[in-house]
Amino acid sequence: MSEIPDDIYTEPENVDVNTLANLGPLAAMAGIWEGERGVDVNPKPEGPRRQAYIERIELHPIDPQANGPQLLYGLRYHTRVIKPGEIETYHDQVGYWLWEPATEALIHTLTIPRGQVALATGRAARDATSFEVVATRGSTENGICSGQFLEAAFRTIEFRIEVTINADGTWSYFEDTILMVKGQTEPFHHTDRNTLTKVGEPRLNPLAEAAGT
Repeated sequence: MSEIPDDIYTEPENVDVNTLANLGPLAAMAGIWEGERGVDVNPKPEGPRRQAYIERIELHPIDPQANGPQLLYGLRYHTRVIKPGEIETYHDQVGYWLWEPATEALIHTLTIPRGQVALATGRAARDATSFEVVATRGSTENGICSGQFLEAAFRTIEFRIEVTINADGTWSYFEDTILMVKGQTEPFHHTDRNTLTKVGEPRLNPLAEAAGT
């Protein structure tokens, strides 16, 4: 919220329980998606390495979320990435995409099972077809927290993701994770990009399902 009201407790009334109808720019991302042409550029001792990857991401609506007067609509997601021809998980990630209709604020949370979490923020209009969120090391509002090893060896100083909703019904993203790698003096741009094609519909959020919407 751009301004914090005096009443920080009272929740909004007459809330629309159909999250899918209130996701704004996130609406086109709801569902189950796959992408087979992902490219990851990551740091190695000999220099940057390009790695192809295959991705599956599920984004399902959650019930409306209130922080007192603040009202958020969102998607809970799970991403699993593998290398072509392999079974072992290359990357696993969970979190939320959230949108606040009143302020057009975007929030993206991510957690990975290597000991790191981040909260990235931005803004986007209801009908936006491209948007970006950013997290910055040290911020208390859109920050990054890493475990001891990552903090010492691959310190993340910034994370950003740009999403583009494509006219053909797919959507694409470009991620740039800026790292300070131990033993190197210059920041390293660890990048990921992919285009996702829909393979399944989203589940309704529990309140919408109960209401038959």
